[in-house]
Amino acid sequence: MKHLVSICIPTYNGEAYLDQALHSAIVQTYSNIEIIVSDDASLDGTLKIVETYKQKTNIPISVYNHKPQGIGANWNNCVKQAKGDYIKFLFQDDILEPTCIDKMMQLALTNPKIGLVYCKRRFLYDTLTPQLKEYISFYGNLHSYWQDLTVEQGVMPGVCYLKDKEFLNSPKNKIGEPTVVLIKKTVFDTIGFFNEKLEQTLDCDYWYRLMTYYEVGFIDAVLVGFRLHDQQASYLNKARQLNETSLLYFQYYKHVFWQLHWKNRWKLLKLYQPIIKALVGIKRLLYA
Repeated sequence: MKHLVSICIPTYNGEAYLDQALHSAIVQTYSNIEIIVSDDASLDGTLKIVETYKQKTNIPISVYNHKPQGIGANWNNCVKQAKGDYIKFLFQDDILEPTCIDKMMQLALTNPKIGLVYCKRRFLYDTLTPQLKEYISFYGNLHSYWQDLTVEQGVMPGVCYLKDKEFLNSPKNKIGEPTVVLIKKTVFDTIGFFNEKLEQTLDCDYWYRLMTYYEVGFIDAVLVGFRLHDQQASYLNKARQLNETSLLYFQYYKHVFWQLHWKNRWKLLKLYQPIIKALVGIKRLLYA
């Protein structure tokens, strides 16, 4: 019997693209799946679209109405309702290629120490503006932004990622958005859930916390489509000038400090260790 994979779709007013997302879920070549929808009180036709898909497929689709408490709470609710051995996130704007789960599970099952498998993604958009072209150019191949680490098809200990000198540098999320990952369900028992205090960086915070305990698999192929549009959370957060770098770095200081390269540890010490932070402040005053 194949392992059950839960496709987790957290939703909020997602009618624009949800039909495409759900279609990509039900045409997966991997047969043993369930679909979990956690909805944050959508006011549009989101839930009606989900109901139509219940009539189109024998795949179990469960809908949970969730009181809005931030995106992290909705992500976590999806996971908590899932019955699968593995969690496959699919955001309401995105799509999975038909063989996505099949290929991810093939790699995930090669090693019981693998906690996360991720892949490359293509971008979905309506109009390619100059700004969008620049974004795609920079954020296209996230796995290539490590300095000493060469990420290739296969599996590596998570700590190999953490100790790279480029860990703190942009792009901060060098794994990708939740739609590109498959997570072993027991990971949530080991390290807990997404940090609900974070709005923009809760995914990379989670990937890197996971890496202190697990090995990570990479598939050098495009298995998902990630949509770019002006109503997605990342765009709206940028518009309201949300900057979570300090909060994110503090999470690294608390959870992954000893796995980091010494240069990155020193940077975090200067930011958050009280005595060193005070000494740095005094030095700046003396040389101002």
